[in-house]
Amino acid sequence: MKISEGVEWGIHCVTVLALVPPPTALPAGRLAEYHGVPPAYLAKHLQALSRAGIVESVAGPKGGYRLARPAREITMLEVVVAIDGSEPAFRCTEIRRRGPSAVGPEGYPLPCGIARAMWAAEDAWRAELAKRTIADLVMGIAVDADPVAVEKAVTWFGEVMR
Repeated sequence: MKISEGVEWGIHCVTVLALVPPPTALPAGRLAEYHGVPPAYLAKHLQALSRAGIVESVAGPKGGYRLARPAREITMLEVVVAIDGSEPAFRCTEIRRRGPSAVGPEGYPLPCGIARAMWAAEDAWRAELAKRTIADLVMGIAVDADPVAVEKAVTWFGEVMR
């Protein structure tokens, strides 16, 4: 399974937006600048997050993006699905029904052990992401982030939001 870099960018942006006091919004260009990512590419992901009801777009000179719901109500899984879609990572094509030993669908009434294991793993992965909220990530910043980086971020955002 490969998760797109847009998911990482989206989760980071949503986490930053959780720190922005209402009714303030941050422009997509500023979010891209802060994270050092291409603005046009990030804008596509922010639009996907907006369509999913995770963020909302605010028009006007003080416009940009802000959370559409409280951070405690937004899960990491919602962000993943908004950006990468809900298709399963593993798609069983029943290759055991091919080749010289194939016997047709009636010979394989149940999915194979490989498919069952892959689906169980994906279910566990999705369940874990569904339990973790953006508010949980915000709380982790105090533990995870270097204090110098936090201070620099606070200064940068203070200048941007004037």
